[in-house]
Amino acid sequence: MAANTQANGAGPSSSPLAPEHALPSKPFYSIEYPGYVRTTSVPQAVQTLGGQSRVSSAFRRSTSKNDSLLELNLRPDNPFSHPIPGDIVPTNNILLKVVKRKRRKLNPDGQEEIVGEYTADAVGVIPKTARFRSMVDYQFQPDMSDPVSKLRMAMNAMDADGIRSYSIPQEKEEYTLAEDPDAMQIDPQLAIDPQLIGGSQEHAPRRKTTLRMFPPPLFSRQTIPQNYNYKANPVSVVATTVDEETGEEKKRLINKMRWKGYGPISILHAEKEVPKKPPANVEEVRDQYDQKLIQALEERFQERPIWTRAALLNQFTHAQARDIVNSKVLLPLACYVFQDGPWRDTLIRFGYDPRHHREARFYQRLYFRNLNHPMARPSVVTRRQESRYAATSQSRAATEKDRDERRSHIFDGQTITSETAAFQLCDITDPLLKEMIESEEEVRESSNERDGWYTTHALERIKAVLRFKFFSLLEGHVATDEECEKILTQEGTTVTVPSSKRLRPGKHNMAKGALRPEDAAVRLEFTVLGMELITDL
Repeated sequence: MAANTQANGAGPSSSPLAPEHALPSKPFYSIEYPGYVRTTSVPQAVQTLGGQSRVSSAFRRSTSKNDSLLELNLRPDNPFSHPIPGDIVPTNNILLKVVKRKRRKLNPDGQEEIVGEYTADAVGVIPKTARFRSMVDYQFQPDMSDPVSKLRMAMNAMDADGIRSYSIPQEKEEYTLAEDPDAMQIDPQLAIDPQLIGGSQEHAPRRKTTLRMFPPPLFSRQTIPQNYNYKANPVSVVATTVDEETGEEKKRLINKMRWKGYGPISILHAEKEVPKKPPANVEEVRDQYDQKLIQALEERFQERPIWTRAALLNQFTHAQARDIVNSKVLLPLACYVFQDGPWRDTLIRFGYDPRHHREARFYQRLYFRNLNHPMARPSVVTRRQESRYAATSQSRAATEKDRDERRSHIFDGQTITSETAAFQLCDITDPLLKEMIESEEEVRESSNERDGWYTTHALERIKAVLRFKFFSLLEGHVATDEECEKILTQEGTTVTVPSSKRLRPGKHNMAKGALRPEDAAVRLEFTVLGMELITDL
């Protein structure tokens, strides 16, 4: 080292190197206590940290992350006091022992002065340090004479007699009481400033609160101080409202950027009136959207008063359908929906009440859910690979796919375009089902909340045939009319559909809340026979 220094031009006048000392390997642990600790107050400081055992377990090498936390409770005897969280962090510090020696010395003026000499020795290394860098949580002291406070103290001290003596106090509606001058002075923390209750400081009597408020286990979830500049919310504006009765003007702040929910008006089947126009917040933004597309939607509802979402979107191009779905406003401008009943989740023209029109039975909706249909969408990588490999036949496949999608709401009994089914009765073109749907033999005089305009027997027969045909197509088999007739007429006859693919274990195709197709058919046969027996009797 010295040779290198001289070679670099430092010269022989360079300062000598500091002497080397061996670093002791004895480890020490350090706690950065956020307070002044004297030698005599060390036991009290350790007690506020949870005791020596808690400190030792926090510094133990094999301690998990949750156990390596220290909590400093400045009021360890108060169960309502919130502790300060601390972390055990790795450090590479050296513990020094500093000794100061004093000696007296005469200065040139002949006066005696004290000179201090300091010596520092390395005692060991500090591999771990406990630091308290988080904010102190809010502190709140409740009334310790309250029964709940006494119960909490008894639970903290494991006082069985105190726990058993607890009883729920009677709730009083007076939450502020005037101080009794003859009574003992109340706790200043429970006193209410007269200015806060509309009185003057001089003449209003001091009052105390009787609200039995107890602090929660945690007030704030923020452990790091946030830099808040105390600026007004830029999206808050002052809105003025006038009371129609008194004419009084009131001002309040509102968020001008708040989210406005756009969606079709949704009503229950039990409600008597149906909406006749769009909601006000939707009507306000009508001019901001494509007027031609709005007019096209209204024309579709004039042609047909009730649509399923899929059936309506199939009447438009892909670009138009995408605009309708993404806008969130176009549909609420043209229709409303039922939350329940036979027309549940269908889009209905404003002012049209299907409960008062018998022809609305053709717009009733039947829904089946295929549990064998995978709900997870393919990943982006898979879709990109498929599109790359299918580039040669892309145009032909797109044409076929477009044609199938436009007929996804129609059921003809021969082809299937989707593995999930939500059909309106008017979109079922299968001859057998169409004959059953258009039959007027079992039509009610008034609409029913569960079955609509059809009788329960008629609607169950339609459901059984539709279910059987639909799930037969899912299995690769086209159900014949003879097989459907056997389900509806023959006693004890069940039809087994030839399976072209095996279902996944534990999964099966069935309607929502229904049995398997063959089990449902058997159940329907007994229902029909039971009705025939009752009729004969």
